[in-house]
Formats: sequence, C-alpha cells, structure tokens
Amino acid sequence: MAETTGGPRVSCVFLCHDGGGKVLLARRGAGARDEPGTWDCGAGALEFGESFEAAVTREVYEEYRATPLEIAQLGVRNVLRGDPVASHWVAMVFAVRVRPDEVRIGEPHKFDELGWFAPGALPSPLHSQCTGTLALFPQG
Repeated sequence: MAETTGGPRVSCVFLCHDGGGKVLLARRGAGARDEPGTWDCGAGALEFGESFEAAVTREVYEEYRATPLEIAQLGVRNVLRGDPVASHWVAMVFAVRVRPDEVRIGEPHKFDELGWFAPGALPSPLHSQCTGTLALFPQG
C-alpha cells in the first residue's frame, strides 16, 4: 500500500478489452501486494513527468505483454483504503483495446492466471476495487 503521508498518489487503472464485449482480468498470485487469489484489472502508478497514455501503455505491456490498440479515459475514482485510511489513490480509469492473441502474463510474481470474461459472467472473488472500475466500463 502507499504511504499514509505526502498526499494521494495517482494511479492509471486500465480495463483491457477485446473490442467485442469481453474484458481481461488477472488473478492475483501469492506475491501480489494485496488480496491474493482475487481477480482484478490492471493498474500502475503514474511516474513523474509521464502522460496518462504513456503510463497506460507502459503498464499494459509490463503486466500483459500487449500493445494498446486504443486507449479511452472512462473516469476518475477517489480510492481510500483502510480504516483508518492506509492509502489514498486518485485512480484515472481507462478502457484499453488489445489483441487477445498478444496477451500473456508479464509479471508472474504478481499474477498467476489471465482470463477473458463477459461483463455479466465475471469470475469470483473480485478484488475489492475491481467493481468500481467495472462500473465505469460501457457495456453495449
């Protein structure tokens, strides 16, 4: 989790999709930062001086070894985690179209499985932050 001081951090959250209605989710492995065993979309911190599109492109490649075909901003989420708040992220949320045949696990220390799912047939359990991200994804 992020530090509790210094203000919120900016995260680029991305929901990869195939352009045909299915979304890509990754199951968090034993080495994940939090909530191992849950299914989640991708995310990564915005680096100093980096554009949102550059951050999303970098993170999609790092996590899934895929190159984005389209990147569309979906919204912004204010993410407060913990009670008391242990981390605070401003999550810029993006839909990213990728080629399914290009996708593979790029960070096996964090993820142990990938899957393509219809929004109405998602795996369980989902990461605690995934539902809020999925709610921003247009279905249809």
